[in-house]
Amino acid sequence: MSGHIRLVPAPLEIDFSPAEAAKEAFEREYQSLNETDEDPIGQWLKIAKARGETKETDPVLLHLMVELHRKVDQLTQIVKNEAPERLDLERHAAVEGVGFEHIRLAEPLLEPERLYYGRIAMPVFPRRDVGFWFRAVDRQLAKIVRMHERDEKEWNQYVTARERVMIREMKNREASHG
Repeated sequence: MSGHIRLVPAPLEIDFSPAEAAKEAFEREYQSLNETDEDPIGQWLKIAKARGETKETDPVLLHLMVELHRKVDQLTQIVKNEAPERLDLERHAAVEGVGFEHIRLAEPLLEPERLYYGRIAMPVFPRRDVGFWFRAVDRQLAKIVRMHERDEKEWNQYVTARERVMIREMKNREASHG
């Protein structure tokens, strides 16, 4: 491991299990969590953008409409009892800190060198679950080894936003003590 790993506090919760517990099932869920891009409205939007049909449309409004449509679809699934099933993972824990490639649990629940599958409900819009694979560095620290590209971008944006919050808080503390 090279150098110091920078982590920032993050109010997240994680569900996870050792990978070998049900590797195929975890892989299926991991893949299905990324398929929200491929829903019917997502497909329609891609085609409409490719044809240039969205040029005159406010992108923010379009994004909101698409997300509202997805919400209605989700609610319809719930009402019809078709909600996507999430696997029951063995452990639930609070996350103490996050970095671009690492997470640190609040408690020592990991076995060093062991591979795990985890899922975090990301506090982003639209709120969604992110599945990923990680390897325990020690009892609390883990290195993310596999995450979908889109999730990785959102994860990095989240870590950056948390860093900004921390910097602001430090500056405010210094200002109030100076």
